[in-house]
Amino acid sequence: MAKTKAQSQSGKKQKRPAQKSPEELYALTIEAIETADLEIALEHAQTLLSVVDPDLAGTTSISEVIPKRPALPALNLLGEISVELGDIENARRYFLLAVKADPDGSVSDDAGGGAEKFLWLAQLSDDGGADSVTWFEKGVRTLKTQIEVLENDAKMGTEEKEILINEKRGKVATALCSVVEVYMTDLSWEEDAETRCENLMTEALLYAPESPEVLQTLASVRLSQLKLEDAQSALTRSIAMWKDLDEEDDLIPDYPTRVSLARLLMEAEMEEQAMIVLERLALEDDESVEACYLGGWCLHLLADKRRNAGANGSSTKNDKDRMDTLKASRKWLLNALKLYELQDYEDDRLRDHANELVNELEGVLGPVPEDADADEEFEEWLDEADSEGEDAEMEGA
Repeated sequence: MAKTKAQSQSGKKQKRPAQKSPEELYALTIEAIETADLEIALEHAQTLLSVVDPDLAGTTSISEVIPKRPALPALNLLGEISVELGDIENARRYFLLAVKADPDGSVSDDAGGGAEKFLWLAQLSDDGGADSVTWFEKGVRTLKTQIEVLENDAKMGTEEKEILINEKRGKVATALCSVVEVYMTDLSWEEDAETRCENLMTEALLYAPESPEVLQTLASVRLSQLKLEDAQSALTRSIAMWKDLDEEDDLIPDYPTRVSLARLLMEAEMEEQAMIVLERLALEDDESVEACYLGGWCLHLLADKRRNAGANGSSTKNDKDRMDTLKASRKWLLNALKLYELQDYEDDRLRDHANELVNELEGVLGPVPEDADADEEFEEWLDEADSEGEDAEMEGA
């Protein structure tokens, strides 16, 4: 008897879905990262690793395996995705495996080699201190070698070469500044810490003399040396590099760097410049606890300055300006505390200091009105600040 149609179909061998190529998996991973779909990115990157190096995909021990070089792109991706997911232990494991595949950073960036894994391991080091410095130094050596190769490449176009060299020079300078920060914190007890900081800053400035981040680090060093005027000069130069640029310009330092800048400006007694930076930060992200807290604290410091300035010859206008500044300070601080609770923020010292300042302000301004809406008042204050900034730009134009 002939087979029925159903029997015929069930007897056919089912086709398996075609395995995606490494190039396709890499592209899918990048696409998922760009859309912030990190769990999907992790899945694609793990599949990529299993395709290019099956022996490596299932291992959890670094000492037992030697990764193949084609695994480098997958390992770097997995490391960076793990950092974004907060899985620092696995991030370190992936980057250490990448080091085993490219121990001296001689594999090209395009093939997943280069300095990035060393720089990541410096930042993720459990031990910090000397261990971080060692990884940073490996990254710097790799970048310097790459710069030398680029400079001697006669086949590459001048413009393309210049872009790549400047990019790597910037990374060298940033890594050197990171080493400076280690010597100012974890290794500050070493006898030659200050000398090392000076030498590293000199080198960083040679590699990126117009980098806002480098100038900020220089200011931090000068503040630690109690050289206030030198610190103020470095910070003024740092701000000048980007303050007039469009807000979308890539040359503007990232948000955390500008938060650090605001702290340095306050430490350098440049409160008015700090408020310009903080207003811009708050306009970009009005839910930043740290920016709101720093704005409130900075305005409090400004009010103290105005009080001291008026002590020698008090005026009604000076008193009014001071009271307005104190009121603005309270708005920023109350908004910071509100955001702190909403976001379950974990910096207890920030919360305690903000509360201390608010309590101090109550002694001058009186209790906060029961019908006051801190969030609404803060937004109104920002709108006014934004409007004043636009008017100032128009006058400057």
